[in-house]
Amino acid sequence: MIDLLIKNGKTITEEPLSVAITNGKISAVAPQINDEAEKVIDLAGKHYISAGWIDDHVHCDTEMPIYYDQPDEIGITKGVTTIIDAGSTGADTIASFYEHVKQAKTNVYALINISKTGIIAQDELSDMKNIQKEAVKQKIAELPNFIVGLKARMSKTVVGENNYEPLILAKELQNELDDLPLMVHIGSNPPDLKEILTRLDARDVLTHCFNGKPNGILEQTSNEIKAVAKEAYDRGVRFDIGHGTDSFNFRTARLAKAEGLTPYSLSTDIYHKNREKGPVYDLATTMEKLLSIGYSLTEIIPMVTTHPADNFKLHHKGTLKEGFDADITIFDVKDGHKELTDSNGNTKYTRTVIEPVYTIVGGKVYDNGSLSKI
Repeated sequence: MIDLLIKNGKTITEEPLSVAITNGKISAVAPQINDEAEKVIDLAGKHYISAGWIDDHVHCDTEMPIYYDQPDEIGITKGVTTIIDAGSTGADTIASFYEHVKQAKTNVYALINISKTGIIAQDELSDMKNIQKEAVKQKIAELPNFIVGLKARMSKTVVGENNYEPLILAKELQNELDDLPLMVHIGSNPPDLKEILTRLDARDVLTHCFNGKPNGILEQTSNEIKAVAKEAYDRGVRFDIGHGTDSFNFRTARLAKAEGLTPYSLSTDIYHKNREKGPVYDLATTMEKLLSIGYSLTEIIPMVTTHPADNFKLHHKGTLKEGFDADITIFDVKDGHKELTDSNGNTKYTRTVIEPVYTIVGGKVYDNGSLSKI
């Protein structure tokens, strides 16, 4: 007997789609499924079904003093089935973080900050003694199913006078850990963008890729994408949105699109302040922003499903396929009128609004964050 049948939905290409779930796994995917099920959600052809949305850059450790949030406030209540905390915690703090999030209904993973302290202050990499490789390795060995990558924040406010030296140690760690995924944050300089990008390899994740800062990928005077950014993109460095309070700019995103630099993954860098007061709010709003500059839904959905799953080797998530985890987002794309704001206060109006309807995690159905009665 099927536990849950989602029937009469549609794909993002408007084709009919039904999904069966048994024992927390996807047991069938087809245009139509007529088998009996214990529970049925009949979408009547009105709603889209996708693999569960994944936000691969959030901050959700409630014990952190600067960037924090409740996992389910940025997860299931927002249509997001899986979140990856991007370096809030380091070797000293990640074990307690793991204990905090065990009760979350949203799937939670973590990137371990290469600083043992995590982000208890903005300058966690200003003291090279905070980077203790053996301590990082030990925590990864202790929490192999929770820690899915490394995080290095490479901007002046974080590294102080250390320039790109923390990144060198991050890359050494990555190599010693069998190429564990690495996400690198860019911001103010030094280190200069060139010093960062020339040290990244294919599959490394560059977050805040469309920020509007002078040390970003856009040459401010010529409105052209910097050659070093194009070179990194062409050799397989993966561009991640990482919207955040300060790191998404409409102009950068639009000009990058014009030059063929498509972000591989779309993330929010969300925490309680930019969720409550903006400009981020949620993953769907960030998706709307890419829609507003000309990306299609068929381009965007992989950025929040298959691509982040691939970034961090979540091999059982991100795809609607038999045997995969039953993490599913059911959503609408509606006509509406909404003001969108980037991190620099620039605004755009959109008439296309994305609204999650159901969030399904491991076969459990959530409607507005509460276990559904269906």
